Amino acid sequence: MTGDVTHPSTATPISAIRVGAYTIPTDEPESDGTLEWDSTTLVTVHIDAGSETGFGYTYSDASVATLIHSLLRPLLEGHDANDIPGAHQLMVKSIRNLGGPGLTSNAIAAVDVALWDLKARLLRLPLHALLGRVRRRVPVYGSGGFTSYTDRRLETQFAGWAEEGFSMMKMKVGRDAENDPHRVEVARNAIGHSNQLFVDANGAFHSSEALGFAQQIAEFGVRWFEEPVSSDDLHGLRLVRERSPAGMAVAAGEYGYTPAYFQGMLAARSIDVLQADASRCRGITGFLLVSALCEAAGVPLSAHTAPTLHLAVGCASEPVIHLEWFHDHVRIESMLFEGMPSPVDGCLEPSDAPGLGIEFRQKDAERYAV
Repeated sequence: MTGDVTHPSTATPISAIRVGAYTIPTDEPESDGTLEWDSTTLVTVHIDAGSETGFGYTYSDASVATLIHSLLRPLLEGHDANDIPGAHQLMVKSIRNLGGPGLTSNAIAAVDVALWDLKARLLRLPLHALLGRVRRRVPVYGSGGFTSYTDRRLETQFAGWAEEGFSMMKMKVGRDAENDPHRVEVARNAIGHSNQLFVDANGAFHSSEALGFAQQIAEFGVRWFEEPVSSDDLHGLRLVRERSPAGMAVAAGEYGYTPAYFQGMLAARSIDVLQADASRCRGITGFLLVSALCEAAGVPLSAHTAPTLHLAVGCASEPVIHLEWFHDHVRIESMLFEGMPSPVDGCLEPSDAPGLGIEFRQKDAERYAV
């Protein structure tokens, strides 16, 4: 990298926005407490301005690519690439009649991430430096342990993460309540007693069922109970939080799309740890808003999935305690992102490459194009 780092004194108009969608099969059928799946769709955005190109993405439905191309692209082409707040406001206003949560926020997220990557590249800065880093690296927790896994597959995955230096691992529960305590025991034996074990029900239980299950697995030292009930059931979440065994934190928030959603969850005191996903909650800009809410409320924040996307903002957000090293997204990002970071001793540290520090492997992705 050469030349002085200076702030652009004039506008740098966006010249083009390009969108793609890619559906990548899982390495084997997967399921959690409420869903089954065999593929994941990645929606990508490339934004050109000046001599640079920014890259952003989300995990969603391929229809998000159409929404970006038809609605957000004409809105932003010609807009100053350095004016991210203005661009974000334009996008949020444009979806008024389409609804805020869901696919529209996924679309905004992918574009917003690309805008942040682009601005950092124009400034010749790594994104973590542009955002303002409060830590050099972020802990990650291994996330998989799908309900479709055999005991052997679960044991192998978790033991592998423990050998790599991970100190936290999360598994899925809620599909077979009678067998789940056994599966939790398998996971505990695989990682030993010095590492933290998390479970995620994806809203599969009612509050009474969740409390009963929490008591059953307490003997295995479970430290984190994610979405014991639906994230929309704030009363149920709070009930589980208040009555769960000591030392078992209740977490939720991954399905939040708008600031009001997170504000409501915090106000209801429904969780011990809030989760947010920048690929859903309107990008880096949205995640920073959630971070500010958590800081004001004194509640820890955990970044949900998409580890490459969350690394820089995780280093820049004071309330963040860890990132999710989610099996499906790790596999996809390892395949398709040049420069994807790897954990060392259970932590991720960003590089000093400009922007997010990654390049999309377009040729490798073509066979998955939708």
